Amino acid sequence: MSAEAGGIRSNVVQELFWTRTGLLLLILVVTSGTSLAISSQMESGTPRNLLTALGTGTLISAVVSFTQTLVTSKAAQRALLTPVIEESRKALKELSQEYRALDREFFPSHVFEPTARPDPVFNQLMMQDLERTRLYCFRGFAGRYAAGRVLLSQSECELRAVLADPRDDNAISGRARYLLRNEGADGDYDEIRERLKEQIKIGLAGLYSARGRCSRIDVTIVSDPPLDRLELFDDSVWMTLYSNTAGVLRPYPRTLRFTESSFLYAKERAEFLRISNSKAGYHFVLTPGTTNDDFLALFEKITGEALGTAGFRELEDKFHAFRREFSASAQLRS
Repeated sequence: MSAEAGGIRSNVVQELFWTRTGLLLLILVVTSGTSLAISSQMESGTPRNLLTALGTGTLISAVVSFTQTLVTSKAAQRALLTPVIEESRKALKELSQEYRALDREFFPSHVFEPTARPDPVFNQLMMQDLERTRLYCFRGFAGRYAAGRVLLSQSECELRAVLADPRDDNAISGRARYLLRNEGADGDYDEIRERLKEQIKIGLAGLYSARGRCSRIDVTIVSDPPLDRLELFDDSVWMTLYSNTAGVLRPYPRTLRFTESSFLYAKERAEFLRISNSKAGYHFVLTPGTTNDDFLALFEKITGEALGTAGFRELEDKFHAFRREFSASAQLRS
């Protein structure tokens, strides 16, 4: 939107023809022209001299009045119109700044629509956020993607993860229903649920594999995880909407990215810290010094299943196979 004066009367000359001054000048010019035209047809004498003097006088008056009007209009424009234009510009600039501030606070900086395969642009932008962050907060289901991103990252950070409890069917049901809707009438709920439990186990093995890339990994196991996945960095928050069932369902749902200046960033960060510090969940820490025996004991406590060395190696192989497939499809450095 422009604050420039425009429209029909956009300059001083046009302004003259839309005022009483312009009408007066027109009368003077017509009178002068008529008098001079008539006098040129008359014989020499007093009447001719009078008409010539009238025509000449009115012509001079028209020229002087036109010049004076131009000067006066220019001065009036500088004195009256220019300040109005400057104030309008200032008001529009302030209004634009206010709208931009509202956009940053309540509207996402990026929107990624559902896809059947990992979106390279989505994953590359998220990896850029991860490279700049000191604290990576992940609230999701199995933690496989968080572990894979940490292993692909070239920087070190602290990771906090909130994952679903594999022993609680209610913790799995939300994600299972989403996948069941995606698979259609041929989907089997019990098969999906077992597959999700396997994913949690693979995710735990992945987090253990990634422990050397983080100063520490704090993990919270909860029985009622929110359905939407949250990935929070120092300067952005990503929300993957598994709760959005409208439209066409895809394995990778709609995702919104908000900057740190947004209302959603502060809200989700506070909610994540509340859940990760809650006494209701089971908390444990993985560090570079965590041994295989320590992890096997944690794994049994979390899943209720004893895991031998062979089983652990099998889970690690499954995780690294997932990581390689994910990095290839997302076009990330493997």
